Amino acid sequence: MDMFQTIIRFFQDGGLFMYPIMVVLALGLAIAIERYLYLSVAKITNQKAWNELLPLLTKGDYQRAYNLTSQSDSAIAKILTYGLSRLGTTHRLDDVETAMEEGLMEIMPRLEKRTHYLATFANLATLLGLLGTIIGLIKAFTAVASADPAEKADLLSSSISVAMNTTAFGLMVAIPLLLIYAVLQTKTTELTDSLEMAAVKFNNLLRRHKGQP
Repeated sequence: MDMFQTIIRFFQDGGLFMYPIMVVLALGLAIAIERYLYLSVAKITNQKAWNELLPLLTKGDYQRAYNLTSQSDSAIAKILTYGLSRLGTTHRLDDVETAMEEGLMEIMPRLEKRTHYLATFANLATLLGLLGTIIGLIKAFTAVASADPAEKADLLSSSISVAMNTTAFGLMVAIPLLLIYAVLQTKTTELTDSLEMAAVKFNNLLRRHKGQP
């Protein structure tokens, strides 16, 4: 209970700028949770789709593979759908590879969507904390200027400690958001690498079946 009261007092003493920092925290956490769930589900669905597609691609059963990818919502299936659909209209494997690159370019914005906001929110929380501290210090020195000389030191020290609350809170919000941003960036990169790897494997299988180097 004392811990909770301390937190409440810390928040109240911080002043008006604690509220926009709290809003930044709420928005950042909402985006972080949504992105983490989206990327985690995408990884699972991609792995499942690839495990189903690989035997068909290895055997050269491209029609069944196309039927499977066209009915799947996974990112890897959408990319391979581009290549398989182009395979039915051209014999040039370079065209198939280009089609899959187009599919990857379409998928990438969905994987990276909103993640960059976390870094922006982290910087915003830090700046709001600094701004709140500066305004608090201005008010503190203004109040001290007209205070009794005997009380100036105590009044100034207490006012400064309160003003620093916003900077502390801003950093407490910014640091986790930056860490979460790094985690999501890593997950996105791993997912992108897996999609590129699948496209390369599919292209190599095509060349092997077509007897091309």
